[in-house]
Amino acid sequence: MLMGLVKLFLWFLFYSFCGWVYESILVSIQERRLVNRGFLNGPLCPIYGTGAVLATLILGQVRNPVVVFLVSAMGATILEYVTSWAMERLFHARWWDYSDFKFNLNGRVCLLGAVVFGIGGVVIVFGIQPWVADVTDMIPGQALCAAALVCFVLGIVDLAVTVAGMSDFASTLDALTQTLRDIAARAGETWQWGSGAVSAKMREWSTGSQETLKHMRQAVSGTINAQQRRMLESFPKLKVPGKDDVLNSLRELMRPKR
Repeated sequence: MLMGLVKLFLWFLFYSFCGWVYESILVSIQERRLVNRGFLNGPLCPIYGTGAVLATLILGQVRNPVVVFLVSAMGATILEYVTSWAMERLFHARWWDYSDFKFNLNGRVCLLGAVVFGIGGVVIVFGIQPWVADVTDMIPGQALCAAALVCFVLGIVDLAVTVAGMSDFASTLDALTQTLRDIAARAGETWQWGSGAVSAKMREWSTGSQETLKHMRQAVSGTINAQQRRMLESFPKLKVPGKDDVLNSLRELMRPKR
């Protein structure tokens, strides 16, 4: 029983890592920069690990690829929707958004994602998982348990650090919004939030007023903690209700000067 749980946990870590690699490559290509994708600091996307392990448990004995595809597509879509909803309730932020995709449901899931997950389920059940199971069977039980224990402790620490860093994200945005407005007001400058606002001000303001932008950047660096900065960089579509324009401006202020 214990060894079975250990193997499931290690499979979860393996597929979470694969999901992190997939997400990081995909978003890095879209953003044209290296992106450390994922909610955790470590190279893991737990939603992928959860979905893959569930697929192996539920569909491991199914030999019909069409059934595996359909069940994987539906199951992973439900998991993604629930995860999106739960994370929004916990952190008051939307981490991803498919509103620009056709056939999406409340921007949380979309048809294209379901198809990708369905194909992934077929690949895992018929291609990857048999190899993964064989590899873990060849490793001594004590080594598996030791590896699982170390990874579990590191994962708990990572989760605690991440949650602590993001727990006051909304209030941090409120405080920073007021700070940036005050900086602009003291300089006698007007300020508008939104995508392109910072770039526009760089062109519009006089050379002397560039000092104001410098102060704004310093305010952002001193207020946004490392976890919050990473989330803004890792999730380009991260949204906070009523603060989307603020987030877009913050991303520009965080971007290195060229």
